Amino acid sequence: MRMSRRPQATVSLFIALFLSLPATWLLAQPGAVQSNAQPGAARAAPGKQTAGMPKVPAVPEGTPQQLLDFVQGLKETDAKPSSREEMMAYMRDVAGASVQAADKILGQVKPGQKFHDEAAALKLESLMLLGRLGDEKAAADMTAYAQSLVNSPSPELAKEAQRLVLVGEAQQVFASGKLAGGPALVQKVATMLAADPNDQQTAGLAMQLAGAFEQLPGGEELAAAAYKSFAPLFAKSTNQQVKAMGESFAGTLRRLSLLGHPMEITGTLLNGQPFDQKSLAGKVVLVDFWATWCGPCVAEIPNVLAQYEKYRDKGFEVVGISLDEDRETLEKFVAEQKIPWPILYEKPGGEGWRHPLATYYGISGIPTVILIGRDGNVVTLNARGEKLGEALDKLFKPAG
Repeated sequence: MRMSRRPQATVSLFIALFLSLPATWLLAQPGAVQSNAQPGAARAAPGKQTAGMPKVPAVPEGTPQQLLDFVQGLKETDAKPSSREEMMAYMRDVAGASVQAADKILGQVKPGQKFHDEAAALKLESLMLLGRLGDEKAAADMTAYAQSLVNSPSPELAKEAQRLVLVGEAQQVFASGKLAGGPALVQKVATMLAADPNDQQTAGLAMQLAGAFEQLPGGEELAAAAYKSFAPLFAKSTNQQVKAMGESFAGTLRRLSLLGHPMEITGTLLNGQPFDQKSLAGKVVLVDFWATWCGPCVAEIPNVLAQYEKYRDKGFEVVGISLDEDRETLEKFVAEQKIPWPILYEKPGGEGWRHPLATYYGISGIPTVILIGRDGNVVTLNARGEKLGEALDKLFKPAG
């Protein structure tokens, strides 16, 4: 995570955090997070373990360096929150204090002087966090302040400001749930990336944006268009990390193009035998990319089991694609949970937990669940939770 306080590293971290949030967060209305913490009280010294989150004190007067050190101390406090709400409340209060500290610094220095860019980046970062924690005014202030910096004499700060302006526009698109503004947003990100294909931060923003579109209802087509726009720009990059990001596009586009088309399923079963896709002919099939270490994947299993019991005699099958690294752990889990459907497993080679099918279909997050109809064509790329039951009810609805 972030160690440097340079503008580029600081703000871009929060861009990634914002755009990698689940769709439920991206679409949530502001004001959902509340806090009982009050600024102005004494806090524990940085590094000291406390039973809960400390109170955030009033921002002191001081030199730019003293104010930056004050903010850094708040961020380095070693404490154990008693709840997620308490942690979020502390983050909100730290972000609020950081905006105040940044404003005090900016009142002492001018653009081009020492500490100006660092303070400006701190303000942007903190306003963004406040916006994501439900402060509508902070979100609007972040976009306005970023807009004021797009022509900054500092190239790094100007570029970060441009990215954050785009983040503000993305926030509006996702908050509305309407995709009409999506194509223009994709074009703006593509234009910025075209100006510097080696810019890893903009490349990351492009990836996160396309991935976020995937999570929106009906967003698959827009996501595919985004990946197609970004792919040739990533290919032009001489930055190896950017090129590596682009290498996953082929698989992602392959997955997004599955709707209404057949899905190829190959691999080895957990018992070591080759999997025969012909055994699925004429069945409704749920393909589940999952792992035992994935909490949401495990939480979804009871739902899938219930649907399996309900429809298996009518021609419903499930094929699990395990992304586990340890076969023994997987086998134990399958036995304990009495999972009745076939599991495909390949011993990972090289980095990560990549199953060949996960790479082939550009799986970047799990659970990913794909439903195939009796005709062998994909019905939906998102068959989790209630959506699975609704889709199966339609597919198995009695004729007439």
